[in-house]
Amino acid sequence: MVEINPLAEGTDGHVYCMDCKINFDSNAEFRQKPLFALKDDRQEDWRDVAAAKANLNYIGLDGEIGCLVNGAGLAMATMDIIKLHGGKPANFLDVGGGATSEQVKEAFKLITNDQKVHAILVNIFGGIMRCDVIAEGIIAAAKELDLKVPIVCRLQGTRVEDAKALIATSNLRILPCDNLDEAAKMVVKLSEIVTLAKKAFVGVKFELPI
Repeated sequence: MVEINPLAEGTDGHVYCMDCKINFDSNAEFRQKPLFALKDDRQEDWRDVAAAKANLNYIGLDGEIGCLVNGAGLAMATMDIIKLHGGKPANFLDVGGGATSEQVKEAFKLITNDQKVHAILVNIFGGIMRCDVIAEGIIAAAKELDLKVPIVCRLQGTRVEDAKALIATSNLRILPCDNLDEAAKMVVKLSEIVTLAKKAFVGVKFELPI
């Protein structure tokens, strides 16, 4: 796409281009490989580059609650409900409808590399996306990355019971919650606790109830 704006007409009657922008549709990359090979990734946010390589839709924000969601509409609703309860989302991250456990792990890497993130809310509605695949990715990420931040996980839909069983037997600090409103309240409170602890220069450790 080429945008020419503004144009100006000189006293001689000629029209001049004062500014111009050229944008390439990323959906055309598969058939314009030589052109896209010229892109300099150093000019972009490394998180955007990593997200594109993992086929994730990611936008970094300035909040303290990381979000991992499937579906753009659900992601927007998740960010809205976090703000409703007094929190601020740290990112928009949509893993899509056919994410693998490896993509989920890459998504957690993106979220946790942001030092401002004090808690993570996972909100998955399993239609095409299977909840057990998401659960496997969460568990793998938590183990491999040695995650210290609390994770609130709200899963509904396909194979949700299998997912809950995987999380329950993982012995990790993953807090399950069936209700989105309650999950949002919980993750905001946990984020506030971590924020207060960091301001006081004290550590905080979360243990799951027996």
